[in-house]
Amino acid sequence: MAPRIEVDLYSDTLTKPSLEMRRFMCDAEVGDEQKFEDPTVNLLQEMVAELLGKEAAVFLPSGTMCNEIAIRVHCRPGEEMIAHRTAHPIHFESGGPGALAGVNVMAVDGPRGQYDVATVEAAIRAPEVRYFPRSRLLWVEQTANLGGGSIWPLRQIEAVTAVAKGRGLKTHMDGARLMNAVVASGVAARDFAAPFDSAWIDFTKGLGAPVGAALAGSREFIHEAWRLKQQMGGSMRQAGIIAAGGVYALRHNVKRLAEDHANAKRLAEGLAALPGVWLDPASVATPHLLTLERFLFRLIAVGFLLLTLTLASGILFTEQLFGKALVFNHKSVFSVLGWLTFGALLIGRWRYGWRGRIALRWIIAGTVFVFLAYLGSKFVLEVLLGR
Repeated sequence: MAPRIEVDLYSDTLTKPSLEMRRFMCDAEVGDEQKFEDPTVNLLQEMVAELLGKEAAVFLPSGTMCNEIAIRVHCRPGEEMIAHRTAHPIHFESGGPGALAGVNVMAVDGPRGQYDVATVEAAIRAPEVRYFPRSRLLWVEQTANLGGGSIWPLRQIEAVTAVAKGRGLKTHMDGARLMNAVVASGVAARDFAAPFDSAWIDFTKGLGAPVGAALAGSREFIHEAWRLKQQMGGSMRQAGIIAAGGVYALRHNVKRLAEDHANAKRLAEGLAALPGVWLDPASVATPHLLTLERFLFRLIAVGFLLLTLTLASGILFTEQLFGKALVFNHKSVFSVLGWLTFGALLIGRWRYGWRGRIALRWIIAGTVFVFLAYLGSKFVLEVLLGR
């Protein structure tokens, strides 16, 4: 029996360390990170600081901790950060800005996870109005994850950060996938990071390490970041074993991101060739093709249209074949829906086992979808065709 092949395109977080990376990690020299005695951690921090053109860096367990520490260093409770409404801290950090830093978030709009100078100018609060939270931090996510992996152009970054700094705000770059932007655009990481007071990169996405990220900034910023790392439970001991994954990733896996981009391009071209899928392959630069919601909406909309027309044409063809009108009432429709629900249940059982919520979603989605198609076909037959 041929092995079952599964392709999971959920996220680039599904990467796993290679055998070579695992061996490198096992052989890593270690020490006490908290005493700055771990040579591998120290090496990784120096590499990141050099890569991003900053004075210093700190190794942290996760990108979320990088973000939350940066917010706490830059802002005081009651102040406000400006970020695109699709930004990671808004959706994927469990309310961290409010819970951990007491910071308000001004969510702004713009195409594909990006915003422009006019948006920033409109979002910054008037500091003389005591009723407003004080605008303190401008946030950029490079690449924009929920923006389809879009890459912020360097000139746009420089423009929006210049406005923020001119109004006294700090600037921060969430660089979870910064190296994707570097490989795809040819712009150096330090050039992307230069306009920001703080920036970080992740080692666990396309770079393939199992854990870790590193936050960079001025020496004063990193000194305060270390205090918060300690406070938030992020300080470790012999952390060189996991830091070695980041070292290996930066040495060997950055250029390989181009392979991911080529695969994303190939997938985009294949999807674009499917009927009813509106996708411009030229817009795909990194592995995030388009948001799942947009893709599913388009797929469902086209499927609904096709099913509606199929039902209507099938009924007309059958009537012509047998020379009499079919009974087309609610009783017959609910009979069909019953069989379709049973089929959806079997599919859910085969694919997922008896997992109640998943099977229920299959049943509800299938039933509603077909019922709407029935209403659509009824409209086509009775209203448009006068049957």
